[in-house]
Amino acid sequence: MRLSDLQPSKGCRKRKKRVGRGPGSGHGKTSCRGHKGQKARSGGGVKPGFEGGQMPLYRRVPKRGFTNIFQKRYAVVNVGALDSLSDTEITPELLQERGLVKDMMDGIKILGDGQLTRPITVKAHAFSRSAKEKIIQAKGSIEII
Repeated sequence: MRLSDLQPSKGCRKRKKRVGRGPGSGHGKTSCRGHKGQKARSGGGVKPGFEGGQMPLYRRVPKRGFTNIFQKRYAVVNVGALDSLSDTEITPELLQERGLVKDMMDGIKILGDGQLTRPITVKAHAFSRSAKEKIIQAKGSIEII
């Protein structure tokens, strides 16, 4: 077998439909668009969501609430999970490396669930009040990045 013998397997490659190439092609005259109408015209067709002039679904359903586009979404880690780590200085990179955080999003927030039995230094983007208290109570320190 040589490089020149290589070819795709039978039936795996489909030829492009060539329209408007005469009556013998089977795709001549109207070029598979039918006779007249919006979809037959050049540049014709409707935009996604158009329902023929009927009030579209996105306008029919009621709108409620407000979405803050500047909202910060934090990856959360509990104090109890930090206690299981053997390190004394805990950084976002370390948490990601150890698998406690998969995606850092807009930063890391430490929450106060669980107990802390030893002093640690925690560097994170945000802390809950109870997490701050527990870390300081265990003779540790916090640092907001």
